[in-house]
Amino acid sequence: MAEITASMVKELREKTDAPMMECKKALTEAAGDMAKAEEILRVKLGNKASKAAARVAAEGIVAVNVSADGKQGAIIEVNCETDFVAKNDDFLALVNGCAGLVTTQNPADVAALSALPFGEGTVESTRAALVGKIGENMSIRRFNRFEAKGQLYSYIHGGAKVGVLLDLVGGDEQLGKDIAMHIAASKPKALDASGVSQDLIDTERRVAIEKARADNKPEAMLEKIADGTVQKFLKEVTLLAQVFVKAEDGKQTIEQLLKARNASVASFSLYLVGEGIEKKVNDFAAEVAAQAAAAQK
Repeated sequence: MAEITASMVKELREKTDAPMMECKKALTEAAGDMAKAEEILRVKLGNKASKAAARVAAEGIVAVNVSADGKQGAIIEVNCETDFVAKNDDFLALVNGCAGLVTTQNPADVAALSALPFGEGTVESTRAALVGKIGENMSIRRFNRFEAKGQLYSYIHGGAKVGVLLDLVGGDEQLGKDIAMHIAASKPKALDASGVSQDLIDTERRVAIEKARADNKPEAMLEKIADGTVQKFLKEVTLLAQVFVKAEDGKQTIEQLLKARNASVASFSLYLVGEGIEKKVNDFAAEVAAQAAAAQK
């Protein structure tokens, strides 16, 4: 049986906010499998155990660039170590410059983008020089380039911590801005159910069945309960099924809004800074004490 260490318990607690003893029990039951332990906690404790999915774990910014005709565009995330650097003018110039290069040059990946001419050298040489100047690491994490079927609209929120790029066919500028803002607020995982990964659906189904069993529901009812849970989940995480955040009646879905305006969404990208990245948490008091001790020596 896998050894359950204190660091494993700590990691699971940071991910789920569950009590330490519950984390240890879940890890023991899962034989040390972190993902399985998190799933076990969701069964026992409900959605409190999945709140870490929305937790930003790294610094940096999201930038968007759209061509003058609204037909080409890009969204990019560049990370750094501290929020202070994320506000640095040189860092912002690098990020926005890279977004423009993705739009105009269409690089295949981050490596190709890094090799493109930029300033007095390349994107990579500029990044490296900036790291040396500021003394903090930074990296281009990801980007997505659009060739619009309709028109591109963007939305940046929370000090550039959340960014959206939307390809809207039909409609008008106000509709494009409204839906981009909705995406930033409601954070859909896909346009419709066909875009949601089967792994996510399977996890929701397993959790629903185990929770129903824990509530002593009849075995014959478990699959029906799971079906209902999955359908509710899909409505919550797919753009077209979500209720529009500005709906006056609190009921109109994005799909209904688009139909009423004779429009459709071809695609979208939603970037959250640091999504899925583990961020090292430093004990500032311990750091100061260590530095003071080193200075005395």
